[in-house]
Amino acid sequence: MRLLSLLAALLTLPATGAAQAPIRYEIDFENRAHHEAEIRVTFPDLGPGPLELRMSRTSPGRYALHEFAKNVYAFSATGVDGRAVTVTRPNPHRWDVSGHGGEVTVSYVLYADWADGTYSGIDRTHAHLNMPATFMWARDLEERPLELTVRIPEGSGWRVATQLVPTDDPSRFRAPNLAYFLDSPTEVSDHWVDSWRVADGDPQTVRVALHHTGTEAEAAAYARDVRSIVAASGDVFGVMPRFDHGTYTFLADYLPWVDSDGMEHRNSTVLSNPASLAENRLGLLGTVAHEFFHAWSIERMRPASLEPFDFEAANMSGELWFGEGFTSYYDDLILWRAGLIDDQAFAGRMGGIANTVTLARGRRFFSPIEMSLQAPFIDAAVSVDPNNRDNVFLSYYTWGSGIALGLDLMLRTRFEGVTLDHLMREMWRTHGSPEVPYDVNDIEAALARVTGDGAFAADFFDRYVRGREAPEYARLLDAAGIAFEPARPGAAWMGPLPVASDAGGALITGTPWMDTPLYEAGLDRGDRILLLDGQVVTSAAEIERVLTEHRPGAAIPVRFRSRGTERDATLTLQEDPRRSGVLIAPTLRSAEQGAVLAGWKASSR
Repeated sequence: MRLLSLLAALLTLPATGAAQAPIRYEIDFENRAHHEAEIRVTFPDLGPGPLELRMSRTSPGRYALHEFAKNVYAFSATGVDGRAVTVTRPNPHRWDVSGHGGEVTVSYVLYADWADGTYSGIDRTHAHLNMPATFMWARDLEERPLELTVRIPEGSGWRVATQLVPTDDPSRFRAPNLAYFLDSPTEVSDHWVDSWRVADGDPQTVRVALHHTGTEAEAAAYARDVRSIVAASGDVFGVMPRFDHGTYTFLADYLPWVDSDGMEHRNSTVLSNPASLAENRLGLLGTVAHEFFHAWSIERMRPASLEPFDFEAANMSGELWFGEGFTSYYDDLILWRAGLIDDQAFAGRMGGIANTVTLARGRRFFSPIEMSLQAPFIDAAVSVDPNNRDNVFLSYYTWGSGIALGLDLMLRTRFEGVTLDHLMREMWRTHGSPEVPYDVNDIEAALARVTGDGAFAADFFDRYVRGREAPEYARLLDAAGIAFEPARPGAAWMGPLPVASDAGGALITGTPWMDTPLYEAGLDRGDRILLLDGQVVTSAAEIERVLTEHRPGAAIPVRFRSRGTERDATLTLQEDPRRSGVLIAPTLRSAEQGAVLAGWKASSR
């Protein structure tokens, strides 16, 4: 009786799984000169109730809300055989379609003029599509297969690059479900392509789809550099991820009219920057290294707090110091190991991380876990009201990279034969392959296993992850032959100078740091410094010139205008606390320092 009842119930529902016709998407770019796409979607095999359509409010790899529905207009819908339907709008990102008779076809226009990892950009040169910013979807149909047909403008020479599953038609692609579809950015343009095989078990293909304004020689050199990054990244984990459908694609747009970004996806990454390969080669390659590392960490080793990803709400995770921050540390390390930066450049980058973490005022207010939870307010989020983040926020990217730097050197100098690479491999073994979501306690447990010292792991997490301490960078870096030394020893300092030149006085454009002379004297964003030590100043350069005339500890007068009122105060100057990383000369390094530095540069086998 239970079986018969179940069969009867199933017969009242539309077919599911492979028996159902796919949801069919079409997009064309007839009005691309004005940044428009015309989109048509057909939802077949529907049940009798209303179809709930959505535009996403956020996007994989982003944690804040973006309200993509704001760029949708000229919406229309019909039911089976073109019948009229009833459409209601319960909220700004939802359309409910009733009276459809079992099928709905919708069409709408999308305006898209911001090409980066979050939004879409359409113009005469290309269509750069981030799927959540582009395509509507339907609630309760998330497991349906999908098809996308891209209408290539006649005579454009455009073709499609995407991680979507290809078909025998070069303009038609498939996705097994909505999650994969929305995670599959797509570039439609006359782009340059290179590909190669990576041998790791069954060989897989890595592709570069490059849309840029540079030369063929620059493109070829870029692809060679990307190959070296791919190889160095694989060495960290000792294995390549298994890419779905056997292919990974770099979608690179280096064009003056795009925005700067990098965004990881399961089998591809978006790379966008207004600079050319000739102008910013290393900066662009650093983003390549960061995003490809995510093919392991974040895409397959995923925090449980991001499972499943919510396309209709902000996504919050306390593990971003690891997923994003450790990745930021490794992007520098991978460039070094791949031979793309030299020892001194790497030392400078490590010193920069240590300096930022050491001086950050935000460590007083939040731990790395708590700082990670700020992502919905930070990660490309937009607001108009001022904030105090210069004093209360330290990016989980930077702080996480500082934790990784400190931990790697602690492991190298305290546990023979153990490095941060071993922790990453242990996390991959337990949470990447197979894919088992993790939390902070799982990372601590993995550290205890690779060191064989649970007390060390607990102490490290209590102090640097759940707590707010900064590692002893001077001692740790010195052990690797890098001096963490004052950048301007003996120089007078009044704090960072976010100042705009202005004939009416040097305009303070940022929030002064707590405990700096500028802050203690009562100056704030929007104030204009008129006189410093009796001298007229209208720029940061003029302020620095006055400071060079004094030593730390000197008290100098300042006159400033604050919200219409001129005021006088006294600045008691401090010594510049900023530090930098400088490689100790080989002749001055000990054998132990040289061994740590050499081991750091080599991937751990």
